[in-house]
Amino acid sequence: MSSSMTRREFVQTATAAGAGMALASAASKAAAGQFTGKLKKAVVYNMIGGDLSVMDKFKLLKDTGFDGVEIRVRDDVPPEEAVRAVEETGIVVHGVMLGSVDGIDEAVDLTKAYGGTSVLLVAGRVNENMPYAENYVETQAKIREAIPHAEEQQIKLLVENVWNNFLLSPLEMRQYIDELESEWVGAYFDIGNVVRFGWPEHWIPVLGERIHRLHVKEYSRDKQMNEGLWKGFDVEIGEGSIDWAAVRAELAKINYEGWVTAEVGGGGRERLAEIAARMDNVLDL
Repeated sequence: MSSSMTRREFVQTATAAGAGMALASAASKAAAGQFTGKLKKAVVYNMIGGDLSVMDKFKLLKDTGFDGVEIRVRDDVPPEEAVRAVEETGIVVHGVMLGSVDGIDEAVDLTKAYGGTSVLLVAGRVNENMPYAENYVETQAKIREAIPHAEEQQIKLLVENVWNNFLLSPLEMRQYIDELESEWVGAYFDIGNVVRFGWPEHWIPVLGERIHRLHVKEYSRDKQMNEGLWKGFDVEIGEGSIDWAAVRAELAKINYEGWVTAEVGGGGRERLAEIAARMDNVLDL
């Protein structure tokens, strides 16, 4: 055997050994992650690719390392099928995404039928035809009207921070929620949505215990500046501008435990497994 072959084999062997050590280290870290056992991973239902039945989609989530799923109202998933899938797979429907403040009672009832515990709300939209102050009053009124039914059904109404030109700071979002004076109203904090104009680690301590759910996505300020506003989302979890260590530190300070749901481009088995692995990495699971 030539000396060059010996060196090549050595490099290959060393590389393989290093990879094995890295995998072992990763496995050890996962077993002792900061949020292991505290956070439960989910995806939005429409992220599950393929022409599959509800049952098979739930089984795929189970196989790829998720604990639950969040269903949009418009996904039109029959509750009886979802309940059967929950019972067989253990994958939980933790909530429903309404995305507005219209039809809250119906969304609450649908969530209850799925066995979930929260409804995601979007507090209207401010534009040239809807003044800021008017939107503030009108959306609060609709949520306030829905609180008694939500309380009766034991379902949380959670307002999400989105790009609707409204609730543009954590201080205002906190005030908006607190003025509704109900333990059944809280915040659905989207980590990636604030990066366009702020830092998620600044929002978390202000909203504090009001945060009952987290959406996980990434955002790149570099892409925003050089390619366009919406292009900022065109980056994988863990590869954008979010300081995930800072986010984890603030989540730990408020003792956050519960659901973290990816809201990114989905796909089949390989893609879902990748998303789960990326969530494990940035959230130290």
